[in-house]
Amino acid sequence: MQFIGIIPARYASTRFPGKPLARIGGRSMIHRVVERASRCEVLNEVVVATDDARIFDHVAEFGKAVMTGKHHRSGTERCLEALQYLNKEGTYSPDDCVINIQGDEPFIDPRQIAQIAQMFADERVQIATLARKFDRGEEAANPDKVKVVLANNGKALYFSREAIPYASRRRTSADVGRHPCYQHLGLYAYRIATLERIALLSPGQLEQAEQLEQLRWLEHDFEIFVQETTIESIAIDTPGDIAGIPPNLLG
Repeated sequence: MQFIGIIPARYASTRFPGKPLARIGGRSMIHRVVERASRCEVLNEVVVATDDARIFDHVAEFGKAVMTGKHHRSGTERCLEALQYLNKEGTYSPDDCVINIQGDEPFIDPRQIAQIAQMFADERVQIATLARKFDRGEEAANPDKVKVVLANNGKALYFSREAIPYASRRRTSADVGRHPCYQHLGLYAYRIATLERIALLSPGQLEQAEQLEQLRWLEHDFEIFVQETTIESIAIDTPGDIAGIPPNLLG
């Protein structure tokens, strides 16, 4: 089985225009993401999928980029267009996998990419992602941190910006161990055949309410398998987030 790492990177972020090109400790954010992803030996190739010539030209200095259209509703659709370009010669089969790596997580751990790839050893898995237990109760109340509730079989039941299960909305740090709340990490992987199907789905009511694309897949009865990771991921949503990066990560 082959794995393609695709990093969607838009220039026109509402809260942080030009975010992929923002400098973090001397290198651009997108450079750091590509660098980290490339350390994962399970990936056959790592490609940035962008809609902007400035990002395309910048990535070409150190990696591989594909120019995609500006009309995409989601990173998943952008991944599919990039895959179609990469697969013009039929290099990849329907059972191979695309790993959608977030372009705003400059410190992503290659071990997490390898972990999500390993989930596809189970032939039932068509879509996979990771989650991490919150360390502190107050984190669960942050709507920028997406939460996920899991079934006993490891499949996602629901994703929300609210703290779910409900008890987590009133919990203290001491309650976290008794009633764990899981943060969803924005790392997705899909078999190519499944990616081709979900990219064509129309947004549902749950997605529109929460502004979470993965709810579209659940509404259309796709199963999302989830594994727990203990590695924290740092997402950059605003310019202020860069100022809060611990110095030890800036090497």
